[in-house]
Amino acid sequence: MAACDPFAKPESLMDEYVKRLAHVLDVEPRYSELVSIERIPRPRERKLAISEIDMNMLEFLGLYGCELQFVVGEKNSIMGRVMQPLNKLRYEVRFIQAAEACLPKIDDEKLTETVLQTIEHKKQNLGKTIWNATWGTDEIAQLLSLSNGLYDPEQNKYDITQYSHDIDYLNNAVTNLLNGDFSQDLQYIGEIQQRWQYGSHAGQLHNSGRLLISRLEDATQILKQRTQQKPLCPQGKATNQARVLESMFFSVYIAKVQPYMANVDRSAEQLFEPLAELAMKQRQVMPDTFQTYFNQSLEWNNEKSLWGRYQQRVKEHTEAWQELLEQCGLRPQP
Repeated sequence: MAACDPFAKPESLMDEYVKRLAHVLDVEPRYSELVSIERIPRPRERKLAISEIDMNMLEFLGLYGCELQFVVGEKNSIMGRVMQPLNKLRYEVRFIQAAEACLPKIDDEKLTETVLQTIEHKKQNLGKTIWNATWGTDEIAQLLSLSNGLYDPEQNKYDITQYSHDIDYLNNAVTNLLNGDFSQDLQYIGEIQQRWQYGSHAGQLHNSGRLLISRLEDATQILKQRTQQKPLCPQGKATNQARVLESMFFSVYIAKVQPYMANVDRSAEQLFEPLAELAMKQRQVMPDTFQTYFNQSLEWNNEKSLWGRYQQRVKEHTEAWQELLEQCGLRPQP
């Protein structure tokens, strides 16, 4: 049955809306190309380079009796040399904590100075490490991938709520880490990122935003064309054609299109507001190569971003409907 229902899927829903609107108004339908969107930059353009300070063997042996020796030993292992970004953050936090705890136990003045310098170096670069562990990961790229179709609110509404809570948690953890509070549950952040691997919901919302922007613009042009070129109700009274249009307004636009728009709008706000916050908290270290993507694809309150453009197209479409229906004395009353 779904295959026979043009309103069952977002793409056919919006195409059918434009088609029916054009048919009722005797206007040739026009389907524009979907608006372009910035894709998340490639890994090498997202990740920040961080210089390392290595301890030599004598310094390493001088840490005997401190947990720091075990932490450094893990880093020097084969697995430690190929750490994923979140594991690298865990290591840096453990190093700082273990090093500060070890300082009172070190008798050698030179080794004490080396450890102090290393702590300071790692704290100065912690912002970059956090960036790599959030925006530099494969998992967030999967969340924002455009390769998995359009957003389906029936299938994904519970996931969006979970993801929104997850990103709020991540924002709080990032704030605390940047403020020097290292008591964050980084294991749970790993669980959050694991969930991102199983759904590209942010990317699907991007695709739906692109679809809605383009088809609303197509439909608005149809409404404006009829308003400006051939009045639907020359006498200011509703004609039979106007009554058919009014019926279509309620049965298709209000009953079918608006619920999907509302779902996309609500889900996008739940997801992209905290995602934009996650990037803004780290703007000090944000790579230049990421800035354009942030402005155009992530930022929620930017009129030039995808979501700002979407809100503008909704406003323009609403106004076009109101203007045409008002010519016939059929404008809906609030």
